[in-house]
Amino acid sequence: MSAEQRPGSSLHRRSAARTAVVWHALREVLDTQHPDPGERPAAVVDIGGGTGGLAVRVAELGHQVVVVDPSPDALAILARRADESGVADRVTGRQGDLASLPDLVPDGSADVVLCHGVLEIVDDPSAALRTLAAALRPDGTLSLLVNQRHAAVVTRAMAGHFTAARALLEGRPAEVPGHDGHGAGRRFTADEVTALLDEAGLDVGPMHAVRVFVDLVPSSLVDLEPGAAQALVELEQAVATRPEYLTLATQIHTLATRR
Repeated sequence: MSAEQRPGSSLHRRSAARTAVVWHALREVLDTQHPDPGERPAAVVDIGGGTGGLAVRVAELGHQVVVVDPSPDALAILARRADESGVADRVTGRQGDLASLPDLVPDGSADVVLCHGVLEIVDDPSAALRTLAAALRPDGTLSLLVNQRHAAVVTRAMAGHFTAARALLEGRPAEVPGHDGHGAGRRFTADEVTALLDEAGLDVGPMHAVRVFVDLVPSSLVDLEPGAAQALVELEQAVATRPEYLTLATQIHTLATRR
């Protein structure tokens, strides 16, 4: 078990605050559309799901999950994690990426597709979303999580990387010297996400502001003050659906439905 997975650890508390909004929204979809997994589990595809941090949680609810990821090492960890969690029979790892998704998952077969942190690194976001939409059955749901541009501009500027901030502001790649390209992927605004999803034949649901405060609050405040970690989770959830916080969020999450 990694430090981030260990209950009670500092990394675990911050991870809970980072993922609470997305997990709550996804859990609501699964509970509403597939209330009895024993009768009909949802067919879920997690593109770029890596080591299965989210996929295993979904499988623990009783649903069937296919994780598509290019890394054999990540898929090996996924298999071990699923086995340790007792859901190995509900989690399948397949090596590939968005380009190979049609060969790995039949069109129209998925009830839910998860695309978290992937759209930033593909060559053509429009084509990628069309591929994801094709994997969904009619009325199926895409859970999309992307990095948000406005917050990234502020973060780069506050760190003194003004050229990178200007590049992000203008929608260009923003490499930071000495960071080996880390964080240099594409960023999106809420309007851009809406337009891309609409073009792909998906109806956009509410936008969720994700990680509004957690990336700004020093770890010492979360670790030392009793109850602070839970209070931070509740604060993130409280602002998640308030539109005025979208531009402050590190990430944007939305649930979109295939027409």
